[in-house]
Amino acid sequence: MASKKAEDYPRPDFVREHLDWTSLNGPWDFIFDDEDVGQLAQWQKTGLPDSVAVNAPESAADQSEAERITQNIIGGIVQIQKGNLFKGDSGSKTNEKRKINVPFVFQTPASGINERGAHEVLWYERPISDIRTSKAKENHNRLFLRFGAVDYEAIVWVDGQYVGEHQGGHVPFEIDVSDVIQEAPGHSRLTVRVRDSTYDLTQPRGKQYWAAEPESIFYTPSSGIWQNVWLESVPTARIADSSHGTVLRSNDIESGELHAEIAIQGRRSGQKLKVEISASFAGIPVSSQTEDLPREVDTVHFSLPMRLSSSQQKQLPSEWQSSLSDPISFSSGLALWSPTHPNLYDLTLRLIDPTTSTPLDTVHTTTGMRSLSWTHGSGTILLNSRPLFQKLCLDQGYWSSTGMTPPSASALERDIRLAQSMGFNGCRKHQKVEDPVFLHHADRLGYLVWGEMANGYKFSAEYCARFDAEWDAAVRRDVNQFCVVCWTPVNESWGYTDLKGDARQRDQIRGLVSRTKVVDGTRPVNDNCGWEHVVDELSTFHDYADGEALGKTCSTLEGILGDKAGRNMFVGEIRDGEGRVLDKGARHREGAPVLCTEMGGVNITPAGKEGSKDWGYTTASDPEDLVRRVESLVMGAVKGGHICGFVWTQLTDIEQETNGLYDIERKEKLDAKKVKAILDEAERLYHRLLEERQK
Repeated sequence: MASKKAEDYPRPDFVREHLDWTSLNGPWDFIFDDEDVGQLAQWQKTGLPDSVAVNAPESAADQSEAERITQNIIGGIVQIQKGNLFKGDSGSKTNEKRKINVPFVFQTPASGINERGAHEVLWYERPISDIRTSKAKENHNRLFLRFGAVDYEAIVWVDGQYVGEHQGGHVPFEIDVSDVIQEAPGHSRLTVRVRDSTYDLTQPRGKQYWAAEPESIFYTPSSGIWQNVWLESVPTARIADSSHGTVLRSNDIESGELHAEIAIQGRRSGQKLKVEISASFAGIPVSSQTEDLPREVDTVHFSLPMRLSSSQQKQLPSEWQSSLSDPISFSSGLALWSPTHPNLYDLTLRLIDPTTSTPLDTVHTTTGMRSLSWTHGSGTILLNSRPLFQKLCLDQGYWSSTGMTPPSASALERDIRLAQSMGFNGCRKHQKVEDPVFLHHADRLGYLVWGEMANGYKFSAEYCARFDAEWDAAVRRDVNQFCVVCWTPVNESWGYTDLKGDARQRDQIRGLVSRTKVVDGTRPVNDNCGWEHVVDELSTFHDYADGEALGKTCSTLEGILGDKAGRNMFVGEIRDGEGRVLDKGARHREGAPVLCTEMGGVNITPAGKEGSKDWGYTTASDPEDLVRRVESLVMGAVKGGHICGFVWTQLTDIEQETNGLYDIERKEKLDAKKVKAILDEAERLYHRLLEERQK
C-alpha cells in the first residue's frame, strides 16, 4: 500500500515533516450481525463468514417513551407519525457478507449498501500491511491505526488478537499495532466490530433518529465507521497532538506572545530531550525558542514572541506592506486573525536528541493570533478588542449520498465558501463534531465556528459518563483551531428533562462548563443553547417566529429574556419542602452578550408538493418571498439593539427538513448576493446602534 501525499492527510492541522501514512478508506468486507453471534463464533479469529442466519424475527422495541421525548422536543411544530417503528421480518433470513465503501455508513448510497433497517452490530474486515520502511523499523518507529470517528462502540483485532476498543461516536481514537502486525511479507487481517444502539436514548446521538423513517428535525442514523481510517508510522519519542496534550494558546495579543504547552509521547524514562518551537509569517522567520524537556514531566511551556520587528516587516512581500498600517490586520507588528483578515503564522515544532542535535520528530502546523472577550459588561463579544457581530448559519453537515460523512475534503471547503457568498462569517456546527478538515479550512478562510457535540435524550448516570468523556475528547481535539470561538455542550436541554426541578441535572451542566474551562479558558461556553441556562456567561435564545413577532420580541431585553417554547430562559430557585434553597438558579448577567442562536427556518413549498413531509418553521411562496422573509427576520432581530449575533437556520436542506438556503445538493434557492446585502446591512446597523448606545 503506497503512502499518501501530505495534502490528502486527514489531519492537515498537524503534519509531520517525514509523513509516512496510508489511507484505509475504500472497500472492506462487511456483514450485519443481527443475532450478535460474531464474538461467540470468534469471527475475529476465523474471518467473517460468507453469510449468517438470522433465525428469530426482529420485534420492534417499545417506543412509547421515545415518542414522548420526540413530541416534547419538537413542541407540536410537526405532527410525528404513529407507528413509525422498525418492523421485524416475518421469518428467517440470511445476512450476506458484502463490500462496504469506508468511511461511508451502510445507510448511505455511497457505502454501496444503502440499507435503512435497524442493524445494531456490524463487522468490518480488510487486509493491512506494515508500511514502515526498514530504516523506520531500525529506528523503532511505532505503527498506529487511527480512526477519525466510529459510531458508537468499536472493538478492534489484528489477526484475531485484541488490540483495543473505544466508545464515543464523534471523536478520534488510535491503537498501536506495532507489535501485532505481521513481520513477514504479506497481509495481516484487521477486524472491527461496531455496536450502535438504535434505541438507547442515553447514547449521544444528535439528530440521528431512533424510528424507521426520518421526520421533523431528526434524520437517518449514521452507524459504524464514518470518518477517515489510516495507518501511520511515527517516531517512538514524538510530539503529541492536541488530543494528547499539546495546546497552543493564541489569545494573548496584548503581550503578542503565543503560549504553548508542547507534550511529548513515547519518551523513555529519564531520556534527555529538547523541544523547539519556531514561528514564521509569510515566509519570514519571526522567532524561535528551545527548552529542555523536564525530567519529571513530559510537557514544555513556551511564551513565544510573535510580533514582527521593523526589519522583519520590511522583509515581507510587497502585497503585505499595505496591511501593516491596517489596525484590523496588524497591531504593533502582530498579525491578527479575523474573518476579514485571516492572517496565519506557520509553526514548526521539533523534538531533538541533545546528544547528537538530531531532530527525532518535526511537526508543521499553523496558528492565528486573536483574542476573545465577553465579560466586560458592554453586551458585546470583542474579537481583537473590537466588537464582533456574528452572522452565523446553522450547519449540520449532511449530504444526500453520504449522510454525515463529507463526499470529499473539498466538499467541506465548498460549504464554507457557499456560506461566505451569502454574507455569513461563521457557523454553529450543530449536533455534530465535524471532520477536522473542515476546521482547517475555516482557519484558512477566516470562518468563525461554534463547536458542539451530539446530545442524548435521557438523563442518567450512564449518559453523564458517556457524554462527559466524549465532550472532553471533542474539546481537546479542537482546542488549537483558532476559528473556534465558542463551545456549546448542550442544546435546548436535550438529555436534561427536568432542569426546572432537578439540581443534579443543573450541576451536571455546570460541571461541563467547568471541565471545558479547565482545558480552555480562552473561549466562552454556551452552557445550554436556547433556554434554561444554568450559568450566566452568555444569554442565547431560539425563536422561530415570523419577522414581525421576532422584531417585537427583540425590541426589548425583557422580551428576549421571556419564556421560550414554554421554558424559562434561566432556571429559577429550587427549594425543599421546608423552604430551604437547594439550588439558587441563574439569571441574565447585566451586560452579558445576547445572541439569537436559532431563527429563520423558512422553507419554500414547491408546486405539487403540498402536504408532503417537507417542512419549515414558516413557509415562503417563492424565492423572492424567501428573500423578503430573510430581510424581515434578520433586520427585525437586529434593530432592537440588544443582540450581538444570530444563527440562521439553516445552510442546506436535510432530508425532509427543507428550510435551507441551499438545497441538499448545494444549489442556491434564492439569490446569494441579495442575502449577502441583507446580512451586510444588518452588520452595519448593529455597529451604528452600538455607537449610539455608547455615546
